[in-house]
Amino acid sequence: METRGVYLDHNATTPLHPEVKKEMIEAMEMFGNPSSMHAFGREARANVEHARHTVAEFIGAHDDEIVFVGSGSEANNTVLSLFACASNLCLPGFKTRTTIITTRIEHPCVLETSECLAHKGTKVRFLDVDQYGRIDMDQLKEYLTDDVGLVSVMTANNEIGTIQDIAEITRMAHENGSLMHTDAVQAIGKMPMDVNGLGVDFLTMSAHKIYGPKGIGALYVRKGTPYCPFIRGGHQEKGRRAGTENTLGIIGLAKALEMRAQEMDEEVKRLTGMKDVLKNGIEKSIDDVIFNGHPTLSIPNTVNVSFPGAEGEAILLYLDLQGIAVSTGSACASGSLDPSHVLLATGSSPERAHGSIRISMGRETTMDEIEYMLDVLPGIITRIRSMSTAYVRGGEHVAAR
Repeated sequence: METRGVYLDHNATTPLHPEVKKEMIEAMEMFGNPSSMHAFGREARANVEHARHTVAEFIGAHDDEIVFVGSGSEANNTVLSLFACASNLCLPGFKTRTTIITTRIEHPCVLETSECLAHKGTKVRFLDVDQYGRIDMDQLKEYLTDDVGLVSVMTANNEIGTIQDIAEITRMAHENGSLMHTDAVQAIGKMPMDVNGLGVDFLTMSAHKIYGPKGIGALYVRKGTPYCPFIRGGHQEKGRRAGTENTLGIIGLAKALEMRAQEMDEEVKRLTGMKDVLKNGIEKSIDDVIFNGHPTLSIPNTVNVSFPGAEGEAILLYLDLQGIAVSTGSACASGSLDPSHVLLATGSSPERAHGSIRISMGRETTMDEIEYMLDVLPGIITRIRSMSTAYVRGGEHVAAR
């Protein structure tokens, strides 16, 4: 069997869209600082503001509600850190609302920031999730007390793809007088996103997850929402984020969203079909598999599957030898030997979590590549299991061969 080059790790990052690449190359001659008042600066400023309008339009926001940042992680840190200083004058009206509610399956940039804030005196409550990764709404209702300033729940999980009911969570938060933030990094470009329909106060996005460049993201901040800069020392972004704007990156982000607006609907249909073929093929060709995440309330490109008796890292490496790129979870946690915190939160055992891989498809993924994956994967799982002295199937020990 011929070795191929198949990229199935789009939730980690995506290749530049050809139109994004073209737009950025054309803009490379524009070197002016957007804050400068001369013609070079005005040209750059005009492009930044045009891009801001494109980003805002994609999510139904006003232009001045968009803040350009360096990454999704920076945007998430910005929002969470607001409540580290809620007891001073930065957030009028939130002096006693210093508690944050988030979930146990958030991206590491939210979890680690929350833990850091907790060590500094901020109270953080973590919501549990069910076996599919959906949050416990009764627990949310219980946690929403008058000391809660912020609720932060990701729209779609980066590892298992499960989608939360952000509109309902926002309604509950607002009824309690709390602000609402959603990390929409994995949802943007894979499902419709309208900030007015969702009602959120903050929303995070990142360019490199939607075929744009790395090193640029955006934070939506609803007009009138209290705000405190995370990075200070300049007037850029109307004083909301200091530092000379990444003009090329901003142009790339806007073009990526422009292309998402054109391609997303058709792509969702195509990816949903390939996802069904992939899941059905795995079930038919491999015994003893467990799919993680919600069976229907999930983004269309993501399949997370556990293979008891096979280590996820071994599966990844064997697939890599066959030219197929997948992951064992979040790219930001790939250096860790710990089992996925997301899978553990859904009730998975550490052993099952260790035996999981994430397959995430994209705009260039073909059915032929999915069929190649289905040709290669069963033999790899059989080989790994045959080398395991601990694999038990159906309660009966399966001896190594």
